[in-house]
Amino acid sequence: MYPKAIFLDLDDTIIAFDHGVDVDGCWRLACGNELPYDEETLTGIIERIKGKAKWYWSDPERHRIGRMDLAKTRAGFIAEALQEAGHGGPAAAESAAAVAERISAAFTDARDKAITMIPGALETIHHLRERGFKLALITNGSASGQRSKIDRFGLAPLFDLILIEGEFGTGKPEQAVYLHAMQELNVKAEEAWMVGDNFDWEIVAPQAVAMKGVWVNPKRLAPTGGITPFRTIETLSELRGLLDELAN
Repeated sequence: MYPKAIFLDLDDTIIAFDHGVDVDGCWRLACGNELPYDEETLTGIIERIKGKAKWYWSDPERHRIGRMDLAKTRAGFIAEALQEAGHGGPAAAESAAAVAERISAAFTDARDKAITMIPGALETIHHLRERGFKLALITNGSASGQRSKIDRFGLAPLFDLILIEGEFGTGKPEQAVYLHAMQELNVKAEEAWMVGDNFDWEIVAPQAVAMKGVWVNPKRLAPTGGITPFRTIETLSELRGLLDELAN
């Protein structure tokens, strides 16, 4: 069925948060200013931090808790990495935890500055509004962190509903999120599409409540769990062509 409402994800669907951001460069900038080591040692510590980060974010429950305060969460696994690398300890001039807090703050600042709109995304949102679709922005994360990105890029006036995990009290993939958005926009599940890059949050969970899931998949990853997206696109701008195709 042709949609009446389209729900859009924010990070890596509308704005480049991981994809298209030089995350390694952000880590090197943040660590290089705080750690007085040679290049080889510094690289080893950065790789250790990245390994801790990958482990931490791999678990859905840790992810849910940690994304509510990214700076604090990062400081925690940075401190663990520094301690394992031998930085800090009772005899150190400064604890690993104190250095980790500054590295986390510097990384957050560098990464925030690197965030940009994905090419064609803003034009696509304007196009969807002009065509009369009801639009919801549904994003996980803290209220302050996600609001700052929404405000920075002037996205709020473009949506009929903005649902942020830190404001609503729960986030994707909880069914309550999608059901609430449908209720607020007065649409049925079969009249709504969820569009985004996270397979579990934007495909598996929405399709479990009878919505259509459109997967933004620039890396051309394979679907998992025997679930097939309604459609797959590489960038949000391709949504315009998909809608035209289905309208004809």
